[in-house]
Amino acid sequence: MTPENALKPSTALNGVHGLHLISQSPFSFQEIKQGNYNQSSCGTSNLRGDPRLHVQKVWQQRPACLRPINCCLNGDRNIAERVVNVLTSLPFIFLGINAPRKNVNCKLYANSLIGVGVASSLYHASRGRLRKYLRWADYTMIATATVCLSRALRDENPKLLMAASALCLPVQPLMVSAVHTGLMELLVQIAFAKRAFQDPDLRMAHNVHKMSSLLGGALFIADDVFPETPFLHAGWHLAAAVGVGTCNKLLEQIE
Repeated sequence: MTPENALKPSTALNGVHGLHLISQSPFSFQEIKQGNYNQSSCGTSNLRGDPRLHVQKVWQQRPACLRPINCCLNGDRNIAERVVNVLTSLPFIFLGINAPRKNVNCKLYANSLIGVGVASSLYHASRGRLRKYLRWADYTMIATATVCLSRALRDENPKLLMAASALCLPVQPLMVSAVHTGLMELLVQIAFAKRAFQDPDLRMAHNVHKMSSLLGGALFIADDVFPETPFLHAGWHLAAAVGVGTCNKLLEQIE
């Protein structure tokens, strides 16, 4: 067989329906395979040679418990809602400035309230890619404030709980906020109940705190269930601010 005949396609299958033979050099397949092999080998060597690629791959496959929160960015659909949400974030700054600062725990709590107001204002005023990170900062500051308040109300908090809260705070601020909000509400109700019989002003503050807590929880859930309803988030801001104000009044009475 001559080289010319080897390059010609066989005519034995011509006329069979569905078959179309194309002449091709046997050396072209070997050349393509060699190119793909070299490219694959090069990619593997790059992965082995650059440890940053391996670290990035491991980080992308981390479990869900180590991932930051998936922020809901549905709010602030128009300029009016954006302005109202920013304005209703400012009371937390005022509450933090006027909060009692008689010890280290109270000072940390007061400063965390200022941080909540600043982070919330920046988030609601933001746009674009930065908005996602400011939402995370907003949730993290809320969680920090709840941790500081539970510490200010009761200095004998379990060390294991505080250590776990500090570790989970950057990646799961909502979980930390939920745990310490429940703990804070329990401590507030106990502290209010003890002092409400002696001080009529605290009795009124206790009732206001209970109503604002119930209303704030309802508005927080409604904001998630009915995201298209305007100004629900701003209402939650105001209810939370009223509840924080009553907590500040309670801290003034605690030695």
